[in-house]
This record gives sequence, structure tokens and C-alpha cells, in this order.
Amino acid sequence: MTSQDVASPAINPTYAMWRKLSGSAIGKGVFSAALCLRVPYFGSVLPRVRDMRPGRCEVAAPKWWGVHNHLGTFHAIAACNLAEIAMGMLAEATVPATHRWIPKGMSVSYVAKAGTSLTAVAELPELPQLPESGDEGVEVLVPVAVRDRSGRTVVTADITIWVTARK
Repeated sequence: MTSQDVASPAINPTYAMWRKLSGSAIGKGVFSAALCLRVPYFGSVLPRVRDMRPGRCEVAAPKWWGVHNHLGTFHAIAACNLAEIAMGMLAEATVPATHRWIPKGMSVSYVAKAGTSLTAVAELPELPQLPESGDEGVEVLVPVAVRDRSGRTVVTADITIWVTARK
């Protein structure tokens, strides 16, 4: 990566920051903390971005008392929050600065109890074709799998985002 890559107007500023900081564990921690400052609600799951690139994002969250439900397991809505973080960071890495995106809908299945820390992986099967003008938009379906420490899927989410070109 060159400094020109980081400053390129086509690269979303969030993704540029990730590329600049992600070379070390400390940098990843700084990035994850900055993410929570920008979107404070995300801080409730103490997310840690592990991987972020066009078409893929992986985010981990520890199991701590702040995400427990009445059973002492990872709360379903906290897992949804983790899925949304993974989707959002995927979108930030995938959608260039010439475009904007917004979540439009989310379909979730809770498939197993989550008794451990979790990792959410948002991954697109292929990168979307984006509209060229601000008068058009495209829906992009982002599938997210949330897995426990053993790799068992506990939550699946399909999150639809709406992408348009900036006017």
C-alpha cells in the first residue's frame, strides 16, 4: 500500500483509516475504538475488527456481562449489533467515496444459543455493480454469519443496504 492509496478519493475514508492502522494489533485496537466513538451504540458489544476489505469483514466481540441475556448467554440483539457492525465495515470497504450507503432492512435467524464470545463475518459472493449516477440506486444483500468460539453458527443475518452515487 502506498500513501497515494490511502489518500485516493475513490477509497472511503473509513477504509483508508483501516488500511493505515491495521498492520499491528495496536492499530486494529485504535481503529476499533475509533469505530465506537463514531457510532457509540456499537461500543455496547466491545467490537474488535479483525479483517476488513472489499467484499469481506470479520469482527469479534467478547462475551461479557454487558451482552448477557437472562440466561447468561450472548443476547440475540447484541449478536444483531455485531452483525450490523460487520456489514457496515464491509460496506465502508466496498462502497467507494463516490457513493453512499444506508441499511434498508435486516432478516435474522437465531439458530443456537451463544454461550461464548462471537465472531461475525460479512462476506459478499461477488462485488456489486454500483450505479453511475445519483438518480439510480441498487440494493445489495450482505449475508452475515455469527459464530461462537467453536465455529458453530449461532445467528445468521441478511442485511440489505441501499447504495447510490453521490450527487
